[in-house]
Amino acid sequence: MPPPDAVLTALRAAGTPFEVIEVDPALADTADFCRHYGYPPEDSANTIVVRTKSGERRYAACVLLATCRLDVNRTVRKRLAARKVSFAPEDETTELTGMLSGGVTPVGLPGDWPVWVDPRVVARERIILGGGNRSCKIIVGPGYFDTLGSMELVEGLANPLTGTT
Repeated sequence: MPPPDAVLTALRAAGTPFEVIEVDPALADTADFCRHYGYPPEDSANTIVVRTKSGERRYAACVLLATCRLDVNRTVRKRLAARKVSFAPEDETTELTGMLSGGVTPVGLPGDWPVWVDPRVVARERIILGGGNRSCKIIVGPGYFDTLGSMELVEGLANPLTGTT
């Protein structure tokens, strides 16, 4: 199954090379995908939607390598200028983005959302992103992120998981 129309449209509009990989939906979660299809976790990036928990609801998409953990309690909280933040619930993420868990991607997100990218992501030669559904992944080069008007590299967005680089 190809990516949703909004994702394909955004990819084509970016004008940078991309590749779509078909994936068994049962293997869409990053660790399962990497293990089964033989892609290194260092090339796989997760897109995590976060939101404020109180006051005016604000969202951001955070893109980080699968070998890292999002610093939600410090970096994300400060950047959202909120007392408390959390991961957006799956159903809310799907409702707002049209994307399914295991396939969320920064490609084709609502235009007013900030997209915060850990610098390790753009240091890779290729980046494997969700495809907007659980049936595909997208491979892009680091130049793709330059096409996102709301993208910002954020130092300290993520920290390596224990035992990774």
